[in-house]
Amino acid sequence: MINYGHFIGGKSFTGDENRYGHVLQPMDGTVRARVALASTKDVQAAVESAKAAQPAWAATNPQRRARVLMKFLQLVERHNDELAEILAREHGKTIADAKGDILRGVEVVEFSIGAPHLLKGEFTDNAGPGIDLYSMRQPLGVVAGITPFNFPAMIPLWKAGPAIASGNAFILKPSERAPGVPLRLAELFFEAGLPAGIFNVINGDKEAVDAILDHHDIKAIGFVGSTPIAKYIYSRGTLNGKRVHCFGGAKNHLVVMPDADMDQVTNALIGAGYGSAGERCMAVSVAVPVGEDTANELMKRLVPKVEQLKIGPSTDSTADYGPLVTRDHLEKVLSYVSFGLEEGAELAVDGRGFKMQGYEKGFYLGGCLFDRVKPDMRIYKDEIFGPVLSVVRTTKYEDALALCNDHEYGNGVSIFTRDGDAARDFASKVQVGMVGINVPIPVPLAYYTFGGWKASSFGDLNQHGPDAFRFYTKTKTVTSRWPSGVKEGASFVMPTMS
Repeated sequence: MINYGHFIGGKSFTGDENRYGHVLQPMDGTVRARVALASTKDVQAAVESAKAAQPAWAATNPQRRARVLMKFLQLVERHNDELAEILAREHGKTIADAKGDILRGVEVVEFSIGAPHLLKGEFTDNAGPGIDLYSMRQPLGVVAGITPFNFPAMIPLWKAGPAIASGNAFILKPSERAPGVPLRLAELFFEAGLPAGIFNVINGDKEAVDAILDHHDIKAIGFVGSTPIAKYIYSRGTLNGKRVHCFGGAKNHLVVMPDADMDQVTNALIGAGYGSAGERCMAVSVAVPVGEDTANELMKRLVPKVEQLKIGPSTDSTADYGPLVTRDHLEKVLSYVSFGLEEGAELAVDGRGFKMQGYEKGFYLGGCLFDRVKPDMRIYKDEIFGPVLSVVRTTKYEDALALCNDHEYGNGVSIFTRDGDAARDFASKVQVGMVGINVPIPVPLAYYTFGGWKASSFGDLNQHGPDAFRFYTKTKTVTSRWPSGVKEGASFVMPTMS
């Protein structure tokens, strides 16, 4: 059995051996590893290491910091197969999907290599007689990221890349369900030349999270997870005077207009709704066809495709998706299927009977497809986070738009249409943070920012893109004067540039 500890000060750290959890292998239900759960004392050790290392790293010029990130990217590419294997075994997603997880994280690190440009301030020459004004961006100090199980590579790199490039020391608290990849990334950062203490990994549960939230030397925290936990972290972190951004749950709609390419729509819904077993915050979980004819045609095409989905172990290169992350999560998703039936939705495809031969103890669920779902049903209101797609029929475009706008979550949304006017109107009026037009999963590229609205996001700044560098730095403005033989008396009025 693998034993996972922590990574502090450039080396593995066992921590408190009396507190630990188990890391499961979802494809067969076996215990893959034992993971240490950090105590408050362990978090303190990570903070001390980070605090000691950060000043020298901040004093390193941004170009040299960027070179370390370049070397790190080379190492990630060299170890890509190894990382994907670990990720797939601990999360349950397929190897191909795991490589996509890694790549989207790598893209943000690539963007972060542009730190020398992104950290530039502003300058005004001769703002007043002999006076220059300029601003500079400086790191916050020690910052932290608390990241979820479903993207063990991508989201830690979304947090760490900009934070480290900005001159901060970073403490990562990943999900204890999938700690292998974050720990391996820490080793690769260190191998790339990152000084000891600049990237630390603490595995743990609520005790570790609360220790991070309450520690006065941690200046900022980024979080991704469920909305209830996002609210908790945001409120407690900001109460303690920290800069915090939190990204929570989602219920992403895909509106299907009558003129849409139905082959394109069907393929988009299958991939975006069932990929990674639906365990994505950007997964499409609600299809909204406009008009009965559109809905009937959509169901006619969707049903056989959902029935033909290939579910398999994470190591099966031909599988469309793998198992869910834990037995408990599987039971939760199954309970939502039962809720849908109880509330009157039509279960057009029932995946509950799926069994994976040779992997009977794995956490598998076949694709489930509901039709005639109503907005007051739990399967519509709640984030299920599984391979369950709901079809909500509407009679006109305005009703579909209102449906998206009225939901408490506002993470991602899409519209499929050939009508440019409808697409422009939708993009302008929909109250959601990320919009796709004939794109099912509208995750922006690394040089734009990622973030939802409403109950999907807490805080003023988004993830990656320029917002990440704003989040991990503070602005200092300097007013400078070098007088040339001018002698003045004391002034007791508010200074002006006259």
